[in-house]
Amino acid sequence: MKLWISAGELSGDIQGAELLRALRRESEARGLRLDAAGMGGVNLERAGQRNMLRIEELSVMGVVEVLSSLPRIPGMLKRVRHALAKERPDAVLLVDAPEFNFRVAKIARELNIPVYYFIPPKVWAWRTGRVAFLKKHVRRIFSILPFELDFYRSHGMAVEYVGNPLVDLVDYENIRHILPEPGRIGLMPGSRKKEVESLLPAFSSAADLLLREFPRLSFHCIRAPHFAETYLRKFWNGAAPLHMAEPEGRYAFMRSCQCLMSASGTATLESGLAGVPTLVAYRLNPLSYALGRRVIKVRWISLTNLILGREAFPEHIQQDASPEALAARIGTWLREPEHFARMAEDMKELREKCGTPGSAQRAARALMNALEEQGSLEMF
Repeated sequence: MKLWISAGELSGDIQGAELLRALRRESEARGLRLDAAGMGGVNLERAGQRNMLRIEELSVMGVVEVLSSLPRIPGMLKRVRHALAKERPDAVLLVDAPEFNFRVAKIARELNIPVYYFIPPKVWAWRTGRVAFLKKHVRRIFSILPFELDFYRSHGMAVEYVGNPLVDLVDYENIRHILPEPGRIGLMPGSRKKEVESLLPAFSSAADLLLREFPRLSFHCIRAPHFAETYLRKFWNGAAPLHMAEPEGRYAFMRSCQCLMSASGTATLESGLAGVPTLVAYRLNPLSYALGRRVIKVRWISLTNLILGREAFPEHIQQDASPEALAARIGTWLREPEHFARMAEDMKELREKCGTPGSAQRAARALMNALEEQGSLEMF
């Protein structure tokens, strides 16, 4: 069995890697040898994928930021077309990253290669019209968010909810015994350069403000694997010492933090599943933000809040992500620990809503069944 997996950013690389490992187990159980190639990062590579393109070539967010990356995209898509025509995989599996992966889907369909989508685009949040493209180009969607099922089914699409792979990755039962160290503040400034460059200086200034009232605090940046420590330290401009936490064991380290300041994204669902109170921050290019406000249909940006349907984690966006606002929020938490107790109850509910472990294996089984049903694997 030959499979092309296309992930466009770190979160998709992490979750795609877990799915690839599960696909290998499922393939072996069915007497198949799996050969995976495509676009990914270090995680998919460790899971055995031949990365013919790398996520670092693409990982951007925001309208203006995406536009700045456009000159690279035609060359990347040309490489994708050439590789797909040469490899002739049995199927293409897209993982998130719709701005790039929609183009990959179109290429695959032109080459008569079946397309499936794991972690589909958030068309329920904005640009709902894109569901027509998905219906035309994608045979089946494998969703990791429980509230997506009704949306896609209402548009006549084949969709399966497989649970959330972060439940397995975070593995709460294995880390729940870790107690937070008083005064340890974790920092997750994002997996994209634009995120780091806008948020880490704000986190740094917020740390200086907090130390005036809480001199025993310590600040720990949980490093994304593709960012060097020297790169991250360039954006820490304050007097507060910055400690670096390595990517390995990130969930155990999260648990050791009293609270976190994090960029919006998959990280906020990771921290919620790990049971760590989190302040969500985000800044975009002003034009990207202005355009986004006109079209985005959801009330929150954090996955934790979207799944719960309320603001469990406070969101500080654009001007509200100033050092003063961030420091004020964390300071309130430290002075009034009842906030931590309330969020603990919210995070317990979050874990219940995200389902039981085994998401990657369920997704692998669902994909293999779909391929078998639709005749994509001649060897069955």
